[in-house]
Amino acid sequence: MTSKRSRTALALTAAGALSVALLTPAAQAGTATVRPECPRSLACDWVPAAYQQTGDPADKDTYGNYDTADRPDSNAIKFIVLHDTEVDFDTTLKIFQNPLNQSSAHYVVRSSDGHVTQMVKNKDVAWQAGNWYLNTHSIGIEQEGVAAEGAKWYTPEMYRSTARLVRHLAAKYDIPLDRQHILGHDGVPPTSATGTKNMHWDPGPYWDWNRFMALLGRPTVPSAPRSSELVTISADFAKNEQAFRDCEKSVDLPLQGSSAVPLHTGPSADAPLFSDPGLHPDGSPGTNCAADWGSKISATQQAVVADRVPGWTAIWWYGQQAWFRTPAGTRVTTPTSGYIVRPKAGKDAVPVYGVAYPAKEEYPTDFVKPTVGSPLVYTIKAGQAFPGGGEAPTGYYYAPTIDASKPYDHTYFRGTQKYVTVQIGHRIAFVKTSDVDVVRGTRRAAFPSRGLR
Repeated sequence: MTSKRSRTALALTAAGALSVALLTPAAQAGTATVRPECPRSLACDWVPAAYQQTGDPADKDTYGNYDTADRPDSNAIKFIVLHDTEVDFDTTLKIFQNPLNQSSAHYVVRSSDGHVTQMVKNKDVAWQAGNWYLNTHSIGIEQEGVAAEGAKWYTPEMYRSTARLVRHLAAKYDIPLDRQHILGHDGVPPTSATGTKNMHWDPGPYWDWNRFMALLGRPTVPSAPRSSELVTISADFAKNEQAFRDCEKSVDLPLQGSSAVPLHTGPSADAPLFSDPGLHPDGSPGTNCAADWGSKISATQQAVVADRVPGWTAIWWYGQQAWFRTPAGTRVTTPTSGYIVRPKAGKDAVPVYGVAYPAKEEYPTDFVKPTVGSPLVYTIKAGQAFPGGGEAPTGYYYAPTIDASKPYDHTYFRGTQKYVTVQIGHRIAFVKTSDVDVVRGTRRAAFPSRGLR
């Protein structure tokens, strides 16, 4: 299991090793009186996740499976994170009912009929995203399924139910319906550079993001001139057949429709796949593993165009150029109006963070463990730009015990440094507003000739 501070969801490679136990009768008491926080049109029930100590009664730091809070009054809810369970629906509920697993989500959606079970109240913080900052500012939705077998599990009923739930939550908490705020677990950033390799990649390349965003009322349609530097990936799921590999099981996955578009280091199918420097710190090439998120971009994600040659387009991706095929007569990208983030004049490189925490000096002087952010391995260099610009809440929620028995326990520390969200690559990240300019991204993109036009 990951550390308590990570408070992550089901492990993709070890879900079967998690303990399974039923909720005790005492913990089940009163469940029938709790009204699920769902739209009335959705079949939804309430089964509470465990909130219990797991060791010595005097040890208030060891417990599961979530933290109490008073959101959105205590801390804003600005993101929704979509997962898959890697085990069946019933087993997922049992896992979240066992406090030893230190894992939970606000909702679980069943594959066969789209039924929704709420397990953590939205005011509370589920341990689901693998990033404490995102946990405290998001709602997590687990969907029954296995990422490497996505097409088998991701049913029309599931898409419809999840979309209804997300629309309801987005309206209630004023969450933008875009891909910098409606995230897959594979879009959540690490909290530190060393944590990148431990991040999850669900719901994976077989979740149909075009279909899902259309159900949210946000289909990908042109909203800018064809020459726009800001584009949305819009590869057709059924026609975009890709052959990935389940590298955890050493199995080649069948050729099938996918939301994922492979990224290369140059405008050629023979060029190596893009290597995420956080995932491949040794500089080795990217792979066609389904779990290698850095070597692929997903439909409905946005990017800023860096270059174009016939049949290929380059985008800024994790601080470098990444290329993908854009054959004539296809619509792999759609010109999009929106905001992009650039380094301020005179800055050679802007640090990128996986959290938006206060500065050390903004905590009380008698607070013993101020938590601050550290830069990730990525930077935004002069001349580069990335989609984003939405303000991210700055703050840290301190909740180390089950009963708020320590000084400042269950306190949200607000910071004054402003951050904006960027789509730095497959995952979002945060940059300080003092480091960047946020501008409209609809100007004509002009690129140097590469002798290939």
